[in-house]
Amino acid sequence: MRHDSLYGALRLPGTPAGAKPRARSGRLRLCVALGVALATGAAVSGCGPGSSSADLPTTMSGVVKQAESEGEVDWSAPKPQAQMQSAIDLFEKKYPGIKVKYTNTKAPDQVSQLTLEEAARKVSIDVANAGGLTVPPSLQLADDIKWSKYGIGGDDVFHDDLVYIWAVPKVWAYNTDKISPADLPRSWTDLLDAQWSGGKISAESRASFMTVWDLNPSTGESKALAWAKRFAARSPHFTPNTTQSEAPIESGQVSIGTSLINLVLQARSKGAPVGVAPVTPTNANESYLYVPKGAPHPAAAVLLTSFLSSDEAQNALAKTYNSRIPVDTDCSHPGQNAVLQAMCKAHLKWFGTKTLDQYKSLADFFPKAEKALGTDVG
Repeated sequence: MRHDSLYGALRLPGTPAGAKPRARSGRLRLCVALGVALATGAAVSGCGPGSSSADLPTTMSGVVKQAESEGEVDWSAPKPQAQMQSAIDLFEKKYPGIKVKYTNTKAPDQVSQLTLEEAARKVSIDVANAGGLTVPPSLQLADDIKWSKYGIGGDDVFHDDLVYIWAVPKVWAYNTDKISPADLPRSWTDLLDAQWSGGKISAESRASFMTVWDLNPSTGESKALAWAKRFAARSPHFTPNTTQSEAPIESGQVSIGTSLINLVLQARSKGAPVGVAPVTPTNANESYLYVPKGAPHPAAAVLLTSFLSSDEAQNALAKTYNSRIPVDTDCSHPGQNAVLQAMCKAHLKWFGTKTLDQYKSLADFFPKAEKALGTDVG
């Protein structure tokens, strides 16, 4: 489903002027708009400011006890299970009475499923994922969990309900057999050079690789659309999504293209001739977890989410390139985080999506960028 058809009707009222990022910004419950956007014809159950459907203990020890009695937790996210397995194994070792059932589900499909399930009061997911354009509707679906009670700091909570767990920055990748480091483009303007014309560069057609243009205060929509038209004139090789844009880079079909940094690092670890190009800036591409209203195993859901936010789980997720990084450019302490190391080594600058207004703006921006790229074909 295209993002403009899914969210074209979702025109949420703006947040108050000066709203602060993460947990310091207020809640927003707009169930009617969500129902219209997803064409369900039904309001979401339990909607309203500060609403909560979960009956949870107020202490972590109480959550553990209830979670053990629930016995399982159903986690859904748009990632292969292999990338999450090390963290799952650690959780099940720490809490042997609780089984994690993981499902790889595309984010828009998850939003549609949960909207219908919450309306019917038959929710099947305990821990859900939100990122990009699915952040605004996910805020309607998330239960009101007081995450500070369960060991999660405010800086890792977005709009009270979504817990920041990993980031997979969008990057430009290149085939190391086809381009030498000295010849790499280093800016978005460099990508317009004639040497990349005629299908030598790949890009995902949905335009999400251009997210940073809408986040960077020095660029914005008009400059973005002008760049997109010039880029399209170079006849790039377009792919349906970012994941599929990685394959022609690895094979050498194209010299450079859009990708996700975890795909580049995974491919490189297996011997593929790929690297991160120093084309800057980019966006952090944050991903969040939340507990839906009516989750069948709410205590286990809180326990798993809290665990995945811990240093122990973050270190495990970092090995598959799926952990948190600073929301904005910060190379002061890259440590052993391979994603952060690669970003800093390539001298990339990145921007986070820090407010709900920014997420809502992207829903308007992407269709316009697609049109400028000539890829708005449905």
